[in-house]
Amino acid sequence: MDLSLIFSCFLIPILLLTLYHFFHQDPKKQTTTFCHKTYPLIGDLFDVIKNRNRIFDWTTEILIDNPTHTTVSRVIGFRAGILTANPKNVEYILKTKSENYPRSETTISLLEDLLGHGIFNSNGEHWHWQRKTASLAFATRSLRGFMVDTFDSEIIHRLIPYVERMSEKGELIDIQDVLERFAFDNVSRVVFDVDPASLTEEGSELMRSCAEAIDCLIKRFPIVWRGMKWLNIGSEKRLRESIVKIKSHVTRIIHEKLEKPSSKKSDLISHIASSEEHTMVNLVDFVTNLLLAGGDTVSAALSWFFWLVLTQPDVEEKILQEIRSIRNIKSTSSSEMFGYDELREMHYLHAAITEAMRLYPPLAIDTQSCKEDDTLPDGTVVKKGWAVSYHAYAMGRMEDIWGVDCSEYKPERWLENGVFKPESPFKYSVFHAGPRMCLGKEMAYIQMKSIAAFLFERYKIEVVMEGKPDHLVGGTLKMKGGLPVKFSKREHN
Repeated sequence: MDLSLIFSCFLIPILLLTLYHFFHQDPKKQTTTFCHKTYPLIGDLFDVIKNRNRIFDWTTEILIDNPTHTTVSRVIGFRAGILTANPKNVEYILKTKSENYPRSETTISLLEDLLGHGIFNSNGEHWHWQRKTASLAFATRSLRGFMVDTFDSEIIHRLIPYVERMSEKGELIDIQDVLERFAFDNVSRVVFDVDPASLTEEGSELMRSCAEAIDCLIKRFPIVWRGMKWLNIGSEKRLRESIVKIKSHVTRIIHEKLEKPSSKKSDLISHIASSEEHTMVNLVDFVTNLLLAGGDTVSAALSWFFWLVLTQPDVEEKILQEIRSIRNIKSTSSSEMFGYDELREMHYLHAAITEAMRLYPPLAIDTQSCKEDDTLPDGTVVKKGWAVSYHAYAMGRMEDIWGVDCSEYKPERWLENGVFKPESPFKYSVFHAGPRMCLGKEMAYIQMKSIAAFLFERYKIEVVMEGKPDHLVGGTLKMKGGLPVKFSKREHN
């Protein structure tokens, strides 16, 4: 969320801490009290049912009302867990004592069929090898240049034709769906230089298989899924079929890369495959992780960004002014794509995207596990085996972190004399922090800024819906029902 945001393990944490959470007080373990009533045995079952369609906002309210912004939770039949929106706790979990808070073995087991021991679903040596290898690859100038060229190529040959075709027909476009498919193609190109062509009318079989696999994983109900898997029925049967298609596709491409190595190492897998520290299983797991996590997180972030900007004309105008200013300084025309250095100079656009992710982080909640008994900086006791989660969505709505205007969309909060000024990753945990800090952060920003600058410069975009979009409770923070918009060409002087 590494490319998830990108960038972290993205399915089961949400399941365990949203769909199946029944919060209750444990006075022996918890230093603070809840703001609502709980009941014996069933805990907060009634509140969960009542708030099932606003689970992130409901848990945010609980954390806001708790003085330490931390609460102890328990799922019936499972061990207790911690949910926090306290920056000091986040720093402690992700950096200070990160060795005591690895990925949960339960989570790894639930995702292993699809993700194997890839970078987002592993600990120890499996994780260290992938992290080290990916870090070296992302640091190369050749990969960075290839990413920019890839994004430009996909915009010119995929996004433009699609938008033009749909706008000429006068049809509405679900920009969330378009961005999901576009981002999937981008990630595929960057990882192993293959274009699945998801934005064509035929679509991509690989993307459909990935979407089916994710949907089936979300439906894995604790304990029950193992029996369904053994019987090979229902969603587990579909999951198995989708995994076979995904792994076969990825394995074939990697084999081709290994059999015919190119002297020009451009895509990510070419950089990694040149190392002798891997096996075919390692490579397949690594690529599968990036394909499944990278596209979803970027498209989710951009969807919320477009909705926020398009409902605030003053922000859109400032983005356009910045784009025009850079065009004038560089003496380039709107028919040309922006280069890497030009995108880096777009400080207001960078702030606008960052602010959107503060309010709508692609990964709303991320989860680790506790190896040994511990006590968090706010005094909360954590027991061995407990799930420990930080709530990025709630952190973006904390007054004592962002001020009384924390619920407002204000890109200016990220600017100092017109220059983007980052915040502590423990306050702004969208890209994780500590040893697992997202390696794909720069790639994500380049991709998002390329798309946003291109679309805003060339088109007027109108949101065709009223009110605020609802959340989909799932792996990434998507909009329920998508985001229908209408494109029309912008007139240039």
